Amino acid sequence: MRLVLAGVTAEIEGTAIVSDADLVAEPGAFVGLIGPNGSGKSTLLRTVYRSLRPSAGAVTLDGDDLWRMRARDAARRRAVVTQHGDLSGEFSAAEVVAMGRAPHKGVLERENAADRAIVAESLERVAMGGAADRLFSTLSGGERQRVLLARALAQRAPLLVLDEPTNHLDVRARLGLLDLIRSLGLTVLAALHDLDHAAAYCDHVVVLERGAVRAAGPPLEVLTPEFVAEVFGVRAHIGAHPITGRPHIAVASLG
Repeated sequence: MRLVLAGVTAEIEGTAIVSDADLVAEPGAFVGLIGPNGSGKSTLLRTVYRSLRPSAGAVTLDGDDLWRMRARDAARRRAVVTQHGDLSGEFSAAEVVAMGRAPHKGVLERENAADRAIVAESLERVAMGGAADRLFSTLSGGERQRVLLARALAQRAPLLVLDEPTNHLDVRARLGLLDLIRSLGLTVLAALHDLDHAAAYCDHVVVLERGAVRAAGPPLEVLTPEFVAEVFGVRAHIGAHPITGRPHIAVASLG
């Protein structure tokens, strides 16, 4: 699935939060959307969620306008995991994941054996198969994120969109979730706030600053020490991680 945002402007209460933004996520690529707080990352993602219609520009999936699709068709082509995944009501982990099958079901169509198999497979894929019957509300933050990712996987959509998926997770849960996302083989667009994560896991990064795309490209080409200091206000050392060998960014204050 190829995602393209072309000249997207997004407004909230008449104020442009993102202006004339271009972004491309090629099939199978992990694209990181990064930038300082308030740069417009979540707002831009909302145009892909279909929760905020662009006031200008277009969002396309394999050339088809996302905003002209029926909601069901859009949900079959892109799955979303937002920052705030709390659910009201007492649902088991399996019931939460089963919600991801809704785009593939008729209004009165009941869950069938194929749906249950997909739910079980999705939970296993995120290493939560043993928690299928546990109440979602009793899970840890990392476990909830994995269940919400399993719900997205149950949609069987080729594009996965995530808004700061590692927010509020401990170090082990953060790395485990990013390893998992990286292994899925899907087209991924994720808003990230950690530059080291972006360098280690992303094929391509898009940097937002004050609602505009400041730079885009492979992480090590974009995130130079000079650029990081100018946009993020920190010093950066860039090299190979001493344990994994992946690109690694260490940061310190400018003071």
